[in-house]
Amino acid sequence: MFTGIVQALGTIRRARHDHGGTLLTIAARGLGAGPVRHGESIAVDGVCLTVETTGRGAFQLRAAPETLRRTTLGAMRPGSTVNLERSLRPVDRMGGHFVFGHVDGIARLVRTAPDGDAVLYTFAAPPRLMHYLVEKGSVALNGVSLTVFACTSRTFTVSLIPYTIRHTTLGSLRSGARLNLETDMLARYAERGASPHRRARARPARRARSRARRS
Repeated sequence: MFTGIVQALGTIRRARHDHGGTLLTIAARGLGAGPVRHGESIAVDGVCLTVETTGRGAFQLRAAPETLRRTTLGAMRPGSTVNLERSLRPVDRMGGHFVFGHVDGIARLVRTAPDGDAVLYTFAAPPRLMHYLVEKGSVALNGVSLTVFACTSRTFTVSLIPYTIRHTTLGSLRSGARLNLETDMLARYAERGASPHRRARARPARRARSRARRS
C-alpha cells in the first residue's frame, strides 16, 4: 500500500522484454531510509512492482504481461523518468490517500491552464471509471495523490501546486500524454456495498412494469 506522495524520481536504465513481460532496471536516489531490498514493493508511476535484484545504484523489477496491457509501463524506454514511492510503513504519515498500485485504466491529458501559481490539468478517462471520480475526491495519476477539482461525465480536472510540478514527472506533461489512473478504493467498495440495495429496489419496479404490460 502507498500514499501517493512521490519520494523520488527514477531513471530507466534498461527495459528488457522477455517471456511477454518486461524487466525494468531503474536508477534512483533519495528513496527513504535504508537501501532498497529485493522482495519489497515499489510504486513505479503508480504501478506496484516487486524488486527482484539490486546493485550498482539501481534495482530491477518485472512487469508481467497483464501489467503491460493495463498500464503505460510497456512504453518505457532507457532515459524515461518515473515517479517512485516505497510501500507504506505503519509509522509513516498519511500525506495523500490509500493508493494500492493497482491501476484501473489510462487517463489522457486534454489541456492545461494556469491558475495563479498553480496549473489546472484536465484529463479524459474511460467512461467506466468516471463515476468513481467526484469533486473533492481523491485520484492517483502516475502514482501521485491528487484531489479532483471538478469533473464532468467525460473529464476531470486536478490542480497541481508548484511543489508537485517540481518534484514529480507531471510538470513535464504535454497534451495527449497517457497516465496510469487509479481511482479511490473506498469509492469502489462503496459501490459494491450499495449494489445489492439497488438491485432490491429495482425488482419491485420491474414487477410493476411487468404487471402493467400484462393488463
